[in-house]
Amino acid sequence: MRPARIAIIGGGPGGLMTAFRLEQISEIPIEITIFEASERTGGKIITPSFQSASVRYEAGAAEFYDYSHFGEDPLKQLIQELGLPICSMGGSACILNDQVIANLDDVAMQFGEVARRELVRFDRFSHDVLVPEAFYISDDPEGVIDSQATANSFEPLLNEFQDHNARRYVEVQIHSDLATEPNNTSVRYGLHNYLMNDPAYMSLYGIDGGNERLPQELVRRLQATIQTNCPVRSIVKTDLQKYQVTFECDRSGESCQEFDWVVIALPHNAIPSLEFPERLLDEAITRHWNRYHFPAHYLRITLLFKSRFWHRHLVDSFWMLDQFDGCCLYDESSRVPEPNMGVLGWLLAGDAAESRVNRSDEALIEAALDSLPSWLASGRWEFQEGRVHRWANAVNALPAGKHPLPHDQRHQPEPGRHPELMFVGDYLFDSTLNGVLDSADYVARWIAAELIRRRTADGCRSFFTKKPVHPEIH
Repeated sequence: MRPARIAIIGGGPGGLMTAFRLEQISEIPIEITIFEASERTGGKIITPSFQSASVRYEAGAAEFYDYSHFGEDPLKQLIQELGLPICSMGGSACILNDQVIANLDDVAMQFGEVARRELVRFDRFSHDVLVPEAFYISDDPEGVIDSQATANSFEPLLNEFQDHNARRYVEVQIHSDLATEPNNTSVRYGLHNYLMNDPAYMSLYGIDGGNERLPQELVRRLQATIQTNCPVRSIVKTDLQKYQVTFECDRSGESCQEFDWVVIALPHNAIPSLEFPERLLDEAITRHWNRYHFPAHYLRITLLFKSRFWHRHLVDSFWMLDQFDGCCLYDESSRVPEPNMGVLGWLLAGDAAESRVNRSDEALIEAALDSLPSWLASGRWEFQEGRVHRWANAVNALPAGKHPLPHDQRHQPEPGRHPELMFVGDYLFDSTLNGVLDSADYVARWIAAELIRRRTADGCRSFFTKKPVHPEIH
């Protein structure tokens, strides 16, 4: 029985998860080849170390979302299946106007009772629109409550605030999660990112020793062939109903291979790097790209200090800071305890990230130090080393699009002549690693089921088209 040959374009979380699931569940022999354009696998999950000290930090995906209280959390189950230890993360403080605001009582004390009442109103509205169960399936077209209203722009909802400080508080709380501005996303996604601060909706965790242990462990367990430094250039279907994948390899130049299935597991912004010579497929891929073309931006500035000087005031895993239009400030030291050093990570988002992406590392590091609250400003004298990681256009401001499609239509842009070409990506769900796994799992199950169906159909056709065998007459 000839194995089915499957090409996976992209060695990030989506590509690795798709390959892992396929190898787990396929009842038909398969051969998987993963093409990765860069020198490493793992994509946006990256845990490097500083040069001056072997202290790790997260340079990409910062945390995982825990939905296990709903009864099923495939990503957490996968991490546990791989034997990776996890650590809880949390933070309730928002640093606004140089003051730590941790609850509504703090809001009333700093900004008055009007601001408190406005936040209570907004909070009740948010919980009424998206109850926890609807929040969990908010990317599903059948799970969205009042889909037309929640698909509208998020900004008019914020304009209903009469108190400036109350509105500012909400904007700072959610800006780094949105990775965009309120006018560029929907009510549904805005409320989704506001409610994730409520433990009734979800909690956060990381992997002990670094989040990059997840893709590393997936690679270790895969039987697939992984080709790094091999960017794919074009994909075309041949007359023999195979997909010819043309790629460049730094060792042998341009090469071609044929496959039965192709899975494109690239970030949305990388899709235009592929060529599709067939007009029908090219037009379908263009429609697919346009449907999800809502670019959002991140910029990470991570600084190493001689001590964790902030622990006299702040002890959570992260805080929201009103600098850079609202950013998240991570205590990276809480992930990998290092008694003699401390690490803070600034996550800038949206316009603040995009407008600074071309600035020098030195200028960005200085801006991060300048953004420290006044009561932590002396910590700049403990600064030792800084690193900058740019993620412009790397995420989606309106995941699943304005109006989420059924799952098959999201993953198969051209099912007529090209049903074997499928897409995997977080932008098809909720711009999270949980969404990546949901997408990968859907495609893996689809391919596995279709392989069985086609092999069974081929067997039936072969049986009924055999020539009758007549016994010899003696």
